[in-house]
Amino acid sequence: MSRLHVPVERHRLDNGLKIVLSPDRSVPVVAVNLWYGVGSRNEAPGKTGFAHLFEHMMFQGSAHVPKNKHFELIERVGGTLNATTWFDRTNYFDTVPSHHLELALWLESDRMGWMLPAMDQAKLDNQRDVVKNEKLQRYDNQPYGDWDERMQAMLFPPDHPYHHTVIGSMEDIDAATLDDVARFFRSFYVPSNAVLTIAGDIDRADALALVQRYFGEIAPGGALPPLPGKTSLDPTLGRTVRDHVVSDVPLPRVIMAFRTPPYSSDDFLVAEVSRALLGMGRASRLYRRLVRERRIAKSVVAYVYPLLSGASMILAWATGYPGTELEALEAALSEEIEGLVGAEQAEVDRAIALAETDLVHTLERVSSRADLLSMFDLYFDDPARLNRELDRLRSVTVDQIRSFASERLGPDNRAVLTYQPKTTG
Repeated sequence: MSRLHVPVERHRLDNGLKIVLSPDRSVPVVAVNLWYGVGSRNEAPGKTGFAHLFEHMMFQGSAHVPKNKHFELIERVGGTLNATTWFDRTNYFDTVPSHHLELALWLESDRMGWMLPAMDQAKLDNQRDVVKNEKLQRYDNQPYGDWDERMQAMLFPPDHPYHHTVIGSMEDIDAATLDDVARFFRSFYVPSNAVLTIAGDIDRADALALVQRYFGEIAPGGALPPLPGKTSLDPTLGRTVRDHVVSDVPLPRVIMAFRTPPYSSDDFLVAEVSRALLGMGRASRLYRRLVRERRIAKSVVAYVYPLLSGASMILAWATGYPGTELEALEAALSEEIEGLVGAEQAEVDRAIALAETDLVHTLERVSSRADLLSMFDLYFDDPARLNRELDRLRSVTVDQIRSFASERLGPDNRAVLTYQPKTTG
């Protein structure tokens, strides 16, 4: 594979809004992608869940856009849209035929600049109920649904911004007032805390003129509140911590997680390649050994979180068969993870190639390309870093993998969460 050559052009409005343009005239489609530097890590104790709540509130109308009209207008022209909330950011994104770029920019600007006049108690109450129902469906009533809440509590201490889940506490959501929500919005949903990426079939001069027209008069916002709590962490947990759950789950499952260097660290890609070694594809260590050869696991998963504050985490889980002993499943999973200390060059090369292919496939979609450019600008102030990702991946060595496994994937840095099905009868 050759080096990436994604077009990147940067601009900034007087109010601080950062703009990334990435022209691609090959298809008549344009992606409008807006990242705000606010996520669950920005929520103070007693105010958790606000960032995710705003993901819902931002579709409830603004001064010039009636409730739910954003969806209707975009879908009417053949476009798609959505939003997601994460620990370190919230993103909003629209993909439309390129001649409807102005519509997408107007809609995004109206909720950035003129959301508060349209916000009322009825909308807050309605979306509060929507969030509570989402928690019931995705977490409380879902087998293994509380795994992330339990794992975050083990890996991050109570005063760390990642200790609580992205969806937050329902008690905090219930207690939220209109003033609380308005204050949160004024603090974070401002031009000086946002990146707007436009990728696809655009004329750069026309796109910039439209951004200036719709976003230029929005007030920049003040200084961001400091992150609550303490973000500094020891590199490792210093021990193995455990949680055991007996519940209505269909099969036994063992989940292991480990603190890793944060996404901002040069060592993060070592964790990413390690994740590929463990769980990417049917030739990965976990699938080959636990599913195909030993047949102790029905399925396996491994991934790494790209988190910024103090530490990130890598995790893997193995789901057994009916009657599989948790102790045997844990021992088998532990053996393969710790076995990365003996990683070989050929399998590291394969893992890097898989990670490269995954990145290249992601970039084939203009919407995904825009999302990555926004991320690299918000996180690193360098959207062009995207073009260097392949080189960075290829720089990971087998010695780095072995050292990472020795220093980070042992029992002195391990959180173990086990799920055991309830017995019946």
